Parts: sequence; structure tokens; C-alpha cells
Amino acid sequence: MNPARAAGVIALLALLTGCAGLPPALPPPPALRGDAPLRGLPSSAQTAWPAADWWRDFDDAQLDALMQQALRGSPDLVAARARVRAAAALAGLSAAARRPHIGASADLTRQRLSENGLIPPRFLGFTWYTQSDLGAQLEYSFDFWGKQHAQLASRIDDVRAARAEAQAVRLGLTTAIASAYFAWQTDQAQLRDADALVKLQQQLHELSAARVRQGLDPEDLDAGARLRWAQANAQREELAGIAQTQRAVLAALVGVAPAQLPPLQPRPLPAVSAALPHDARLQLLARRPDLVALRWQVEAMGEQVRAARASFLPNLSLGAMAGFSSIDSGKALALGSRVFDVGPALNLPLFDGGALKARYGYSVAQLDAAAARYNQAVLDAAREVGVAVLNLQRLGAQRISQQRALMASAELSSQAAARLRQGLTDAAPTITSEASLIALHATLTALHGQQLAAEIALIQALGGGYQDDDHLRATSPAAATTTSSTVPAHVPDAMP
Repeated sequence: MNPARAAGVIALLALLTGCAGLPPALPPPPALRGDAPLRGLPSSAQTAWPAADWWRDFDDAQLDALMQQALRGSPDLVAARARVRAAAALAGLSAAARRPHIGASADLTRQRLSENGLIPPRFLGFTWYTQSDLGAQLEYSFDFWGKQHAQLASRIDDVRAARAEAQAVRLGLTTAIASAYFAWQTDQAQLRDADALVKLQQQLHELSAARVRQGLDPEDLDAGARLRWAQANAQREELAGIAQTQRAVLAALVGVAPAQLPPLQPRPLPAVSAALPHDARLQLLARRPDLVALRWQVEAMGEQVRAARASFLPNLSLGAMAGFSSIDSGKALALGSRVFDVGPALNLPLFDGGALKARYGYSVAQLDAAAARYNQAVLDAAREVGVAVLNLQRLGAQRISQQRALMASAELSSQAAARLRQGLTDAAPTITSEASLIALHATLTALHGQQLAAEIALIQALGGGYQDDDHLRATSPAAATTTSSTVPAHVPDAMP
């Protein structure tokens, strides 16, 4: 038989033998949610999505400085960026595996032959000799079944997932800082009301004590006034302690000790303006970095399934070597010292005790688990958005009711002051009405602070200005498959 034909027959038989253990066809793409379940929530077509530096909308230079300081030195961000670089390095390894490997070697060995060896030196005419080898090697593995392609695509998806995870860390840090900062500002505003309330309760106590001394009131009324004064002092001290705690939390988030935190000045609380964009149901999946990261993980797992299936098929590689070899150093580079070596290598996975099937089954299970995590995360994200929106709505209604109560209390206080000026009563009713007015104002301030916290929670739930560059692929119906049709020619940048 013709040698070439015989080689072809052997290769064909080898391929058929290698294909005998193929796993079942690729599993169908997992069912991934294409939108967030947000129907029924109040939304507005005029509401814009948060900007990348969303905290600047509060127009607070102190908050901007805290954010810049935290983003420069956060250990969590440093670790997240390191994970991105590590994923990019692994993607680089997978990319390198698809390219030819060329190497060079040089070897110079001085050796003495044994006089009692297989070939005694007297027959060769020398006892010592120098072996010189100089050459270049080429190795290349053919990717007929797409295994290397799938592995590279999986690694690139890992890079994208790591970049999205880094943005999720950044979002968590910035929203935590903003929440702690405005909680501290709310405490400062309530402290001002608490100081005023303490003074008014002290005045009431002094009036009550004077009336008791004059025999106009029984002593138990003065005891009640002292109790209310003590309670106002206790509430003031509690607020001061909470404010100190918030400052310590803020310092820890920024990454400094409380004593190193820049001086903070009380400022009026900003207006609340957040609302749900009308297209949040469709856009949320591409604007939440944690959802984007999970989606890329599903893509990566899908590519791993393809790579695991391709492992059942034969692998063909090519190796070549060219160089010089001589035991005479003077002839190391002579034409007669040339050596060449070239040939293919075929690897057939015939009997492996079930390892390939186990790896394939594991990769399919990992894909299913990744899809389930993604779908659950979409539900969790919708719940977070819904809670934040409804909290904003509830707190807004409470603030309106509280403002009406405050206006009514202010009118009562004005009437009490008028009666005092007309000499119709003493100062006690006026002071009492002022104390009620301050207590209502403190409650209104607390509601304002809760609204700001709900606004920041909504900003975080909406992704805080993040948007995946490849979100069209990640959320479009055409991307319902778990794998990429193409692999970028380069690995994505490591830094988010």
C-alpha cells in the first residue's frame, strides 16, 4: 500500500476511535431573565440614571473630598483591581496557547569517556570530547475543535466579570460613605434642635420652681418639669454619641483614624430628587455591576462547557527543530553538523477512567449554577429597587404630613406668643408651644435624613452610574446563548 495512503487510513481510524467517546450534544442555553421584574412601581420618564460621580449632584465639597480620599487608598478597591489584573494575566496565558511557540537552546558539554565503557576510547581515538548543540524549536497545537478558542473566550469573560466586580466594590464604598456622611449631617441638625429643646425645658423648670416657691403650684409639677428637662438632656447626649459613632464609621470607610478625618462642618441637608427611570425594567441588567459580573460568569461557564466537550476529541500538534550538533567544537557551525527534526503528534483520549465525562458533567453543573445565581440576583436587584422606591414614596408622604403639622404648631406658637405680649398668660404656654414646635422640626429632620438614605439606596440599586461597555451583547436576545461567537483579538484592559 502507498505509504501516504496508509498514513491517511491510520489517521482516519485514529480520529474515529478518538470520537467514539463523545459526550451528548451541547446543553441548551440556560434560561436567563431578559429584564427586571419592576412592573407596577412608580417611575418617571423625566428621571435620568445616576451619573458615574453621582455624589457630585449633592453639591457638597466636603463629601467630594471624602470620596476622592477613599477612592485613592481603599484596600478593597486595590484588591479588586488586583483581581482584574490576575484575570487578565490568565487570559494572556490562554491567548499565548493559541500561538506558535518558538524557542532557542545552546548547550556545550565537556565529557570524558570511560575506558571500560561500551566503546573504549582506544577505538575512537580520544578520551575527552566536547559536545556542542545549537538549535531552535517550534511547537504549535492545532485547534481543530475550538478548545483553545473556548478557553480564551472564557478567560476574557472572566476579565470582564472581574472588572464589573471592581465597579461593584467601588459603588458599595461610595454609597456607604455618602450614607454615613448624611447620617452625620442629620445628627448635627437634630443636635441643634436638641440643644434648643434643652434650653426651653430648663426655662420651664425654672418657671415651675418659681411658682412652687410662691405657693402657686404643688411640688409634683416642678418634679415633672425636672423630669422633662432631664429627658431632654439625655436625648441630647444620645444624639451626640450617635454623631460620634457616625463620624468613626465615616473615618473607617475613608481609611483613616477618626482623629485624622478632615474637619467637617454642619451643612443644610440637600433636597431629595431620586426617582425610578421609566426604562429601569430593561436597562437595570446592564447598569448594575454585580448583575453584569454574574452575566459574564455565565458566559465564561458556557465556554468552559465547550472546552470540556472538545477535550473528548483528538489533539494534533506539530513540532520542529533545526540546529547544529557536533562533538568537534571546531565544526560546531559547519554545514555537515546540521540537524533537522519535524513531525506531527496526535493525542487520542481513549481510556481515562471517566475523567473526561466527569469534567464535562462538572462544567455543565457549574453553568447551571451560574445561571441560577444570575436569575436570583436579578430578583434580588428588583427587590432592592422596589424597596428603595417605595421607601422614598412613603417618606415623602410622611414629610408632607409632618410639614403640615409643623405649620399648625407654628401657628399655635404664634398665638401663644401674642397672648403673652398682651399679658393674658405667663411664659409657660409660649415656651411649651415652642418646645412642641422644635420636637416636630426634629422629627421632620429625621424624615429628611431617612429620605436621603433611601435615595442613596436607590442610587446603589440602580448601579450608581455604571454601564457595561458590552451590555448589548450581555442583554440582547441574540446573546441568549452562553458563548461568544467571536473572541477579541486582544485581552481587555485589566484596569476598571
